[in-house]
Amino acid sequence: MEAVLAQVEQLPALLAVSRSTLVRDWDSLTVKRALEWARYFQHLYHRFRARPRFREAVGRRLRWSQPHSRFGFPALGRCPQLLALTLLENRALPPAACRCLLRSLLPPPLAGPGPEAPALELLARRKAAARLLPLPRCPRAGAAPGAPLRAEAQLLLRRLREERLEAAEAAGQLRWLGGILEQLPQPRVFEVVAAALAVLKQGRDSEPAGGTDREGSSPEGYQADDAGDGYIAGLLLSWLLDSQERFSAFCLCLTCSYLAFLAAHYSQLSKSYLDLLTSWGSHLHYDPLQGRWVKSCLDKAILSWEELRERFSCLCQASTLLKEQTQAALKLLRTQDGDFKVCGLSVWTDLLMEV
Repeated sequence: MEAVLAQVEQLPALLAVSRSTLVRDWDSLTVKRALEWARYFQHLYHRFRARPRFREAVGRRLRWSQPHSRFGFPALGRCPQLLALTLLENRALPPAACRCLLRSLLPPPLAGPGPEAPALELLARRKAAARLLPLPRCPRAGAAPGAPLRAEAQLLLRRLREERLEAAEAAGQLRWLGGILEQLPQPRVFEVVAAALAVLKQGRDSEPAGGTDREGSSPEGYQADDAGDGYIAGLLLSWLLDSQERFSAFCLCLTCSYLAFLAAHYSQLSKSYLDLLTSWGSHLHYDPLQGRWVKSCLDKAILSWEELRERFSCLCQASTLLKEQTQAALKLLRTQDGDFKVCGLSVWTDLLMEV
């Protein structure tokens, strides 16, 4: 096994070289050898995918050899396709080597497509979609997800479902997910995560704007799987709630109604959202001269009284259960604040009266 693991260590280096200008010195023979190594890694994947100990050993060896690499055992199964796409995008590859690569990928006349064709076609579609989706989508940040955002969320969810079936450990998946999401700029990353969480519920519930395209399925034929969807939602929420700063930016990015929709479906999200609103509300104080609640500390107060009231109101309108939870939280805060029933003495008293 040690000899095989030593060979697996070369996978990140192989893909790194295929992206570099070093390929300008490659000839047809070098391309064929690189593809043979890629197919060998794919062979290891199919041979050992049912052996958890080997998968874990491969993951540890790849992380040890390339600490900043996101490759894991599933990458072995896609190695020929990853290598081919990388070489096709590299303009430094000489014409003769490129022609050899194309001949290796295209099936011969009168022959059916090879086993790599479907996977290569899927990766090519994903690459094309990734290039198109960054074009302007929603007219304003926080709007309910339109078709482009839902499509982008679908790409993320399908990849997560693949990793769910193949990866050996949840911690490794969370690191992989964090590495992928942190490459996206804000607020786009929060819009994609929110859309993904909404899509996971589309099989049973309707989202704020739109809904399922067909009964029992979401756009692009995504079929709900309760166990798998719950696991994927947990991964997305773990990444989102892992950082208070990240979660705060996420909540400021989305509209009140859309956040309330997500909170109504994810109890973990609703609790953290209520805690965040509580923190924001604690930075308001009542100005008797103006007769209203104002920000007590401009560098810490995030929301105005009007914005805070709107967010609590949306939570009370999202669902009966969320309304009860929100009102119970406000009553507890009012009690802790002195249980005043007069306006202007406690922000939580005034919010209860409003919502």
